[in-house]
Amino acid sequence: MKKRIIYSILLLCAGFNLQAQSVLGKWKTVNEETGQSTSIIEIFKVGEELHGRVVRIIKEEDRDRVCTECEGELKNKPIEGMVVMTGLENDGDEYSGGVVTDPKTGKVYRCKIWLDEDNPKKLNVRGYISFFYRTQTWLRAE
Repeated sequence: MKKRIIYSILLLCAGFNLQAQSVLGKWKTVNEETGQSTSIIEIFKVGEELHGRVVRIIKEEDRDRVCTECEGELKNKPIEGMVVMTGLENDGDEYSGGVVTDPKTGKVYRCKIWLDEDNPKKLNVRGYISFFYRTQTWLRAE
């Protein structure tokens, strides 16, 4: 009986650990030059795809900014609340096949994301144009 209880507790803990290592949830974007957080993005699931929405801009004076450089339906829309990442699908240990929009420039990049293998509180976000890419590291928001 004791073994069953211990086994059940271990399974429960393993389940919490797996849940804690999901890419879903809120992430802080970080300005690479200053090291300061600039926004909080919430990654959420719709069907089998992941999407990311700006849920908070850190600087209060920037919260009413709109995406003047964006095209289409995002043009002149508020950045806070904007879905900036769409269409990511599970591809093993990463999610790929989607796009991410940079609301400062309006540019749209192919995108993939994955948890840092050494620290699951870090999310690698890579944007591509052709063969060129740039990777940002986002930090899990507590």
